[in-house]
Amino acid sequence: MPVPLDHEFGRAVARAADRQAAPLAACPLADGPDVEPVGVTHRVLARRVKTLIAAYRSPDSVLHGSGWAVAAAKTHLRALRAVQTATGLFAGGDNVQSPPDSAFTVNDVCDAHVLAAGAGPGLRDVTDALAEIAGAATESLLTGGVHTPNHRWELSAALARLHRSFPDGRLLDRVEEWLAEGVDIDAEGLYSERSAVYASHVTNPSLLLLADVLGRADLQDAVERNLATTLDLIRPDGTVETLHSRRQDQKHPFPLAPYLPHYRLLAIRTGRGDFARAALLAAADGIDDSDLLAQTLLTPDLCRTLPAPVTETLPRDRYLTTARLARHASATAHTVVYGGSDVPEHRRIRSGLACNPTFLRLFAGDAVLDAVRLSRGFFDLGPFRAADMRQLADNRYRLTQALTAAYYQPLAKNERRDDGVYRLVDDGRFSASMAFPDRPRDEVSHTTRVEVDLRDDGADLRIDISGPSVPWSLELTFRPGGEPQGAIPLGDGRWCLTTEPMTYRVGDDEIRVEAAVETGEPLAGPDRIDVLRYDPGQDHTVVGGTDATTGNRVYLGGHGPQTLTLTLRATSQA
Repeated sequence: MPVPLDHEFGRAVARAADRQAAPLAACPLADGPDVEPVGVTHRVLARRVKTLIAAYRSPDSVLHGSGWAVAAAKTHLRALRAVQTATGLFAGGDNVQSPPDSAFTVNDVCDAHVLAAGAGPGLRDVTDALAEIAGAATESLLTGGVHTPNHRWELSAALARLHRSFPDGRLLDRVEEWLAEGVDIDAEGLYSERSAVYASHVTNPSLLLLADVLGRADLQDAVERNLATTLDLIRPDGTVETLHSRRQDQKHPFPLAPYLPHYRLLAIRTGRGDFARAALLAAADGIDDSDLLAQTLLTPDLCRTLPAPVTETLPRDRYLTTARLARHASATAHTVVYGGSDVPEHRRIRSGLACNPTFLRLFAGDAVLDAVRLSRGFFDLGPFRAADMRQLADNRYRLTQALTAAYYQPLAKNERRDDGVYRLVDDGRFSASMAFPDRPRDEVSHTTRVEVDLRDDGADLRIDISGPSVPWSLELTFRPGGEPQGAIPLGDGRWCLTTEPMTYRVGDDEIRVEAAVETGEPLAGPDRIDVLRYDPGQDHTVVGGTDATTGNRVYLGGHGPQTLTLTLRATSQA
């Protein structure tokens, strides 16, 4: 029997579309419906057209059959055509003459074309305008290149959509050329960028479209694998873990809501109750995605009734070996340990690398320890980022980073130059005209080991700092909402913790922290503000930047070598 429709979901997505489309239809611009939109990006223009046409087509929309919706769509189409260059690509944005950036717009143009073409004579002018825009872009997208992994799939999806409406074998050949590289998904179900933003907004929707147009079940299977892994990355606050990301979302929380159509579609197609649970969670705060209406019209399966959701069984553990990220979730605490930074290998901070130095976070209901970070004053090489993470036992892990810096000896006689001009070389710490690789080195080493034992009620940490005597500072950043009790205020949202326990309470939820020194000097007191601080390292400070956190920050500090234990205990009424 066919799965019945979920009419309430259909009405909810129509309301979300109307919240954007109705004001545009009533008055596309403040100066009137005949004035072109100014200062609106090509991607926004195309998405607005798509939403207006979807509202026109949907019986659940207040704009169903509305001439005002058609007029607004035409206004935005004129503006969109005006920013299309002679190459067919669109002007504007950071990336100049960008095929992938234009592909985002063409994807919406092609979807809008399908919706408009199915609406009959009332949208004939709109259909023709969309076809003109798509046709002008085709050659540049057919031959254009990319510069990020997810661009391949966005561009391929645009080519497949173009073929869907305007069949051309060359388009499919080009798609197959991109797909022949293989989808960049690892054994754990993570795409190479490890980014929630790009998985939800680009890769997953593109692969699902390609799966449908090309009849490639393997592409849908890849999306299912990614969504299955993402289940274990959903945090108690309804966001998706991003510590391990290699893109800009590694520093910011990311909501689950953009995953809604993918969890919903695959829950319906596969019958997976865990995906149904995730789809309901993604919509828990309401539906506010104006594009969902168009998606339901283009993919009617989305409006089918979800299978029965399956409740998550706790405690639940997951260790993603490829990203070196572990999670332990219980009814009391949700704890994440991370040791997968790319910085130790590449020895630089760079867009496209996983750079976040946070190695632990803990949720106890509304009391949240957002970040635990460790600074060391070793040649200004920045905070602890594990180069290795080992699972020692169930829920027990060791993170390790060994740093080296060198002092360089004189050049051998046969390496010397009479003019005193030597190669400008980066030694991983700084650059100089010193021909570093040609010189004997005297190395100084520093090693940090952090052992973490994840418990149902928190975590136990043992931090061992070895090597020369250098200052260190452990920073615990708590999400605003409470105030540390038992720690010594330093001002400006900062506190000092020594060996007395402290608690961080928000409502009935609490995180208790207690530190003890096993070896080495006593912990630094509140008078040592020179030690009790976070140091982002020279890669940031040399350009006047920082990756410091904000919130309520509690510091422990001292001088190594030192061994420290830290206990984190959660009490939650959630």
